[in-house]
Amino acid sequence: MTTFVDRVELHVAAGNGGHGCASVHREKFKPLGGPDGGNGGRGGDVTLVVDQSVTTLLEYHHSPHRKATNGKPGEGGNRAGKDGQDLVLYVPDGTVVLDKKGNVLADLVGHGTTYVAAQGGRGGLGNAALSSARRKAPGFALLGEPGDLDDIVLELKTVADVALVGYPSAGKSSLISVLSAAKPKIADYPFTTLVPNLGVVTAGSTVYTIADVPGLIPGASQGRGLGLEFLRHVERCSVLVHVLDTATLESDRDPVSDLDVIEEELKQYGGLDDRPRIVVLNKIDIPDGQDLADMIRPDLEERGYRVFEVSAVARTGLKELSFALAEIVAQARAAKPVEEATRIVIRPKAVDDAGFTVTYDEAEDVYRVRGEKPERWVRQTDFNNDEAVGYLADRLNRLGVEEELMKAGARAGDGVAIGSEENAVVFDWEPTLMAGAEMLGRRGEDHRFDAPRPAAQRRRDRQAEHDDSDREYDEFDPF
Repeated sequence: MTTFVDRVELHVAAGNGGHGCASVHREKFKPLGGPDGGNGGRGGDVTLVVDQSVTTLLEYHHSPHRKATNGKPGEGGNRAGKDGQDLVLYVPDGTVVLDKKGNVLADLVGHGTTYVAAQGGRGGLGNAALSSARRKAPGFALLGEPGDLDDIVLELKTVADVALVGYPSAGKSSLISVLSAAKPKIADYPFTTLVPNLGVVTAGSTVYTIADVPGLIPGASQGRGLGLEFLRHVERCSVLVHVLDTATLESDRDPVSDLDVIEEELKQYGGLDDRPRIVVLNKIDIPDGQDLADMIRPDLEERGYRVFEVSAVARTGLKELSFALAEIVAQARAAKPVEEATRIVIRPKAVDDAGFTVTYDEAEDVYRVRGEKPERWVRQTDFNNDEAVGYLADRLNRLGVEEELMKAGARAGDGVAIGSEENAVVFDWEPTLMAGAEMLGRRGEDHRFDAPRPAAQRRRDRQAEHDDSDREYDEFDPF
């Protein structure tokens, strides 16, 4: 059974906002006491939070669909709906959040780091909040906005200072077990280690973490063996340690060629050229291993590597190695820039920035309106209520949408689409230059919808002409 997962695809859905309430206060001797519909509650967010006690993404591998709760609708008596409860998902330290195309959305490093993966929808306003001097008793309320829906990919990159790399059965697991308190699985066959193991090492006043990466083989950077799956775990390390087997039983292998193969795979993977390297010649407790170490050490030092001869079984040479690693880690930490508190940057919008654009779509023969406010207002409008649609027209007019449509060349009856191509509301445009209390009728109605729209009237006229021609053809029957 799988106990370690470092990459999952997660389907997150934030909560929808609750609808606003359209209500009128009524009591004895006050049949029309004014609007008292409450606002809808906000939908819950889906938030990722780093928790150092979590070490795997296994939980999300088994249940990848996560949804926050919806906001409650408003009620009469000016009672607002309850907000939806946020959904908090705990992830390991070092989790990278990507979209479906592989773009990095967030790099979560450090206990308590948070990222909102899906934002909850706003609650709709009730008619009490929509009342004004011109519209004293609105017969409608705004709908709640839907929450975000998104598919994200979580990748775990181990946060370690030192990474042990090498061929299978080179002794990496044995080495980490004697350098730290980690207890990885150790056996005398290849690919014993199937998941990265972490250990904490104390050398003098320096405390650092060391990771045992599953064995690499030729072709690992292209996905052969377990290399591509776990090479990401060495990206955050400060130093790479090549663990070479000086007592290998395979006749076609030797420590120097093993080093060249692993270096080539690291080069193909990319992004690790600037990391310092240390070479560890392991298993010198075996006579043939010590002889081979003495033979190849001058060649490795000539290449510029610092070489350490150790034996994980006999526990020789470990102190020198641990202090050498501590020295490199301390230098890497000192070279890092000092982390500053996140600065809040305020970018005010220009005074004349309306926040929307109007373009003509020749393929669809419509004028397309794109912008945060117009698209949000459309999502909040109940199109079954004429007064709500009239309120939307008033808002768009005050924002300047009609003026921009005229500048773009739109005429009465032309098609106008608000929103993206996949999810747009299309209607025939009828300019509304004046809108006020004199345009309002009974609650839930708007006189602007009494007169037929020019485009709709033209379609009805064409349909009537077509029906008349069919009727004349049916009446003319020479037989």
